[in-house]
Amino acid sequence: MLPPDDFDPPVGVAQILEPDLRRIVADNPSPMTYRGTNTYLVGRRGLAVIDPGPASPRHLAAILAAVETGQHISHIIVTHTHLDHSPLARDLSHASGAPIIAFGDATAGRSAAMAELAKGAQIGGGEGIDKDFRADQTVADGAPIEGDTWTLDVIHTPGHIGNHISLGWNDACFTADHVMGWASSLVSPPDGDLTDFMASCERLNNQNWRVFYPGHGAAIDTPRDRLAWLVAHRLSREADILAALASGPATAPSLAAQIYSDTPHALLGAASRNVLAHLVDLTGKNRVGPIGDLSAEAKFQLI
Repeated sequence: MLPPDDFDPPVGVAQILEPDLRRIVADNPSPMTYRGTNTYLVGRRGLAVIDPGPASPRHLAAILAAVETGQHISHIIVTHTHLDHSPLARDLSHASGAPIIAFGDATAGRSAAMAELAKGAQIGGGEGIDKDFRADQTVADGAPIEGDTWTLDVIHTPGHIGNHISLGWNDACFTADHVMGWASSLVSPPDGDLTDFMASCERLNNQNWRVFYPGHGAAIDTPRDRLAWLVAHRLSREADILAALASGPATAPSLAAQIYSDTPHALLGAASRNVLAHLVDLTGKNRVGPIGDLSAEAKFQLI
């Protein structure tokens, strides 16, 4: 179900995707961001900028250059506080005068279980978090964000991170890093929560979307198929972990090395965090448990 590797748009160029929607790919390609972060411009006169992206003067200039005569930026919407999505928001706000809108700061939306884990366990995490992010306006799940010719409906989709939101736009949905166009998402506790991730997949699946516009990669024209793949992929990884633990206790890194045997070395760290997210989820379901204290390096065993 992974898409063909043919998404290679020009960096910094505003490309029309459909009426009142353009995409600009930021200049931050990497093993974790693919070609770069997708910044979206929605609207006709007053524009919503969705995910301004990383702290990049070049990308800031590209966004401002895309504002045509008779247009202005009226809203800056941040889907979540990772360093490839949110840092440019403040510079763009200073340049445009538009407010920054988000669900909250870096710990907003974190589940009670993950909040407790963050306090008491040596669990690690915190990869790529924009800890200094502050919104001018916060929005709640189900709230509309309204512009002069558009409305975006806020859908709280925690999992990749607790403050993650998706945005419904008529029958399209901006899914940011919850559903990406090139790979499955990183879920790294305590910022990421696999239990929440699966629930958010189910929630998105409850609506008949025409298209997903992700934070990385190409548009997804078969949203239900993509969601089904994501859920099946996670369940398959869970089965792999349980099968491996049947041979004896193991740590998240050793399980990742065994299960993600075809994963490039640069991504094995992220794979280990995904395995840890599964182990935390399975611990909550009383299917596995750590030997000793729960930590990122703990050995886990079947219960």
